[in-house]
Amino acid sequence: MLRATKVRIYPTPEQAEYLNAQFGAVRFAYNKSLHIKKQAYQRHGVNLNPRKDLKPLLAVAKKSRKYAWLKEYDSIALQQAVINLDVAFSNFFNPKLKARFPTFKSKHGKQSSYHCVGIKVLDGAIKIPKIAPIEARLHREITGMLKSITLSRSTTGKYYASLLCDDGMEAPEKPALISNVTGLDMGLTHFAIKSDGNKIANPRHLINASHNLRRKQKALSRKKKGSANRRKARIQLASVHERVANARADFQHKLSRAIVDENQAVIVETLKAANMMKNHHLARAIGDAGWSGFITKLEYKAAEKGVHLVKLDQWFASSKTCHCCGHKMPEMPLHKRIWQCPECGVEHDRDINAAINIERKGILELQAAGLVVSAHGGQRKSVTQTVAA
Repeated sequence: MLRATKVRIYPTPEQAEYLNAQFGAVRFAYNKSLHIKKQAYQRHGVNLNPRKDLKPLLAVAKKSRKYAWLKEYDSIALQQAVINLDVAFSNFFNPKLKARFPTFKSKHGKQSSYHCVGIKVLDGAIKIPKIAPIEARLHREITGMLKSITLSRSTTGKYYASLLCDDGMEAPEKPALISNVTGLDMGLTHFAIKSDGNKIANPRHLINASHNLRRKQKALSRKKKGSANRRKARIQLASVHERVANARADFQHKLSRAIVDENQAVIVETLKAANMMKNHHLARAIGDAGWSGFITKLEYKAAEKGVHLVKLDQWFASSKTCHCCGHKMPEMPLHKRIWQCPECGVEHDRDINAAINIERKGILELQAAGLVVSAHGGQRKSVTQTVAA
C-alpha cells in the first residue's frame, strides 16, 4: 500500500533561498504552459495537449539563452508542473467534478514541488536533487520503498516534505460477515450524529477564532502595501488561519480513527458542501465544519483497516423519513429539530432519526453486494418517548 507521511523540514537560509527559487521555477513552468495553451486556442483554434505538446518544450527552453536558468532546478519538478496542468484541464472537462478553468498560480500562498529521482531519507534529513541534505523532523519511522518527495511552503513560511512510500503490503481484506455497523449524519449543531444516538459536539474552530481573526485582519488593512510591517501582519493573520486548520484536522483525524477502529462498516451521506454554502446564513458554519475533509480521512483510514465505507446518494431523504413506519414527510425545514410522524405518532429527534435511516439504507446496500450483516440491534427509537397515534 502507498502511505504518505508529512514532516517538517528546516532548510538553512541558503537552502530556503534555493527552494523558494525552485518553487518559482515550477510556478513559471505551469503558468507558461497555461499561457501557451490559451494563446494557441484563442488565436489559431489549436488545442494543445500539455503532456504531448508542452512538456517537450521544457527541453527546448533550457537550451535557449532566455530560459537557460531553468537548468539549475530539478527537471522532474518542472515536468510535473506541466502534468499538473494536464490534470487540471482533465478535471475541468469532467462533468462529474465541476472543476473550474485552470488559473495562473501566484507567488503568494502555498507553494510546492515534486521530486521522484535522486531522493533519499537520511538520519534526520532528506535529500533531493541539486541541493545538500535538508534537516527534517522525522516523527515516525519511514518504512518501505520511497516513491516521491513533495516539498511545500505554507503561507506562514514553514517548509514541509510529504514522503510517499510503498510498504509492499496488500490492502487488508474487508470482512464478508459484518457485525459492527454505524450510520453517520453530519450536522452543524453537532458535528456528527451516530445511529446509536451518540452526538459528537461541533468544535467550531473558525467561529471561536473569529474575534482574533477580525483583529488581525484590521491590523493588516492599516499597514502600508509593500512594507515590512504589512508582511509581518500578513504572516500573523496566516498563523491564526493555520492554527484553525491544524485544530480542525487534528479533531477530524482523531474522530475518524475512533470510528474506523470501532466498526466493520461505516455509512455516510454524500454531501455537496459547495451547493449548501449558497445559503449565506450557513456558509461560514458549513465551511468551518469541513465535512468533505472528514469523509476523505474516513475513506483512506477505512481502506487501510479493511473497513467497508458506504457513501449514500445525496438525494436520500434521511431526515424526513420516519425510521419506524417509513412515512416520508413532504417538507422538513431546517429549524424543525423535533418532529412527530403523522402515520405512527412517534416523535423523532431529527438528527438521530436521519442517522438510523442512513445506517439501514447502508445495510441494504451491503446486503445487495452479497455481504452478510448481522448488526441490526433490534428496534430502536430516535427518542425515548412515543406519543399515541
